[in-house]
Amino acid sequence: MKNNLKTILASCLLSGTAMLTGCSGEQFHVTGNITNAKDSVLYFEHNSLTGFHKLDSVKLADDGSFAFSGDKADNPEFYRLRIADQIINIGIDSTETVNVTAAYPGMAASYEVKGSYENEKIKELALKQINLQAQCQAIATQHPEVADSLIDNLLAGYKHDVSNNYIFKEPMRAYSYFALFQYIVVNNRARLIFNPARDAADNKVFGAVATSWDTFYPGSERGENLHNIAIKGMQDERIVKARGKQVEVNAEETGVIDLPLRDNVGNERHLTDLKGQVVLLDFHIFGMKGSTEYIMRMRELYEKYHSKGLEIFMVSLDDNEHFWKEQVANLPWINVFDNTGISRAYTEAATATPIIYLIDRGNNIVRNPGQIKNLEAEIQALL
Repeated sequence: MKNNLKTILASCLLSGTAMLTGCSGEQFHVTGNITNAKDSVLYFEHNSLTGFHKLDSVKLADDGSFAFSGDKADNPEFYRLRIADQIINIGIDSTETVNVTAAYPGMAASYEVKGSYENEKIKELALKQINLQAQCQAIATQHPEVADSLIDNLLAGYKHDVSNNYIFKEPMRAYSYFALFQYIVVNNRARLIFNPARDAADNKVFGAVATSWDTFYPGSERGENLHNIAIKGMQDERIVKARGKQVEVNAEETGVIDLPLRDNVGNERHLTDLKGQVVLLDFHIFGMKGSTEYIMRMRELYEKYHSKGLEIFMVSLDDNEHFWKEQVANLPWINVFDNTGISRAYTEAATATPIIYLIDRGNNIVRNPGQIKNLEAEIQALL
């Protein structure tokens, strides 16, 4: 196992995470072949609540064969096979063996999976999402003046199909959980398809899966997370009804997807509230090696440029919330903790932290992680 978003301990403990049992002796297996990919590196990554963790990798030979394995979990878990930006999502339930065959570079949209009912359904959902993404982007490009309403209609149809034909039919399944967190990206802006903060009806879908997971996988971290999202959605709905108005999330054309997350004293903070300031959006893991030195560097930048209009919005991807609160107690910028998974809209493609975006005074993302070469110079240019 190799360095990734978290340090994975060789003693069979995934830091702060109770989802993988480890050391049980029981394992699952993911095997197969990806052709036309000689000398490409195939990564096997765990899709946890806090991001993607690289578990293993292999440099593919002529036949493209691979074989990965992992410890059995007490509830369905999620993984992915990845070459560059081509991704195949895998759901694992217990000690099954899943066989995947594909051809690169189009493996994300044309792969075969055997030995797993769950993964057949996940493939169906992934292909539906790819098709929806293409339709939405085409509308945004060809009909920008009416794109919002047309895309809303497409999303409504998609949600009706997926909720009725997948989620409500078998809410205890891994594929139903997978469907809840699908999203699209239009004009470089990510948008969750099912979002209780935006649509109260979506809370019923989350609630159905949460209730089922409470029954089938009691005490699981994923089940608890679903339960918390459902409760939060019901609370927001009651507040909205009391005020007699609709919830509006990121109603302005801000260029960012909002991150309504709570800070270390319990206040909900919004990325969209920082319009007028230059924002360094930072996804960080305080438990990773080198964190102390990194935070010292961020403090230097903050003290140097805060008075000129710089704000840091730091999102923790740590597993342990209590540990995080201790680490940020004396930090002067905005610190929030993501226990909802909404950060995946920004972090999914990343393989290491910290992950940094720069946002201008108009609340538009102007630099993504791959574009930042000299962080201080980029900040100075925006100020």
